[in-house]
Amino acid sequence: MNLKGILSIATFPGLYRHVAQAKNGLVIESIQDGKRQLAYATSRISALEDISIYTTDGDTKLSEVYKNLFKVLDGKVTPFNPKKASNDELVDVFAKALPNWDPDRVYISDIKRAYAWYNILVETGYAAQSDEQEAQASAPEQEAPAAAEAEGEIKTKKRTRKKAAPKDGEAKAE
Repeated sequence: MNLKGILSIATFPGLYRHVAQAKNGLVIESIQDGKRQLAYATSRISALEDISIYTTDGDTKLSEVYKNLFKVLDGKVTPFNPKKASNDELVDVFAKALPNWDPDRVYISDIKRAYAWYNILVETGYAAQSDEQEAQASAPEQEAPAAAEAEGEIKTKKRTRKKAAPKDGEAKAE
């Protein structure tokens, strides 16, 4: 799941897209209702693409967790309200998406926040869009090496076509 450009801002509810840079902050747009506003530079702004979840063998990017959660929930929002669900219910589904999560360092509040963001992304269609974009992006990547090889051959040929300049003392062959 591609989370590039999606932001969470500490005092603002929901998720936002980065639209432009302003003199004293960022111009942001809500991905839920499209309203634009200014987030000041003093706000705590977190890019979702930079967030990772602690696991027993390192960290896992939030985008990978959301891909797995999208598969576990069949592309639908969570069947429970993350704010009101029991801890067991929250952990059960989360463990299916990320079996090696570290329960000592990942708190229930973190899981609730991750579910809330996931639900917003699914409801607004960002989750489905990003899966389609990744599928399209992987197809050109497969064609790109062949094109790069052909381009490299052309460059190589051009380099070999150049004639070496005669060294001092050698006569030109005419």
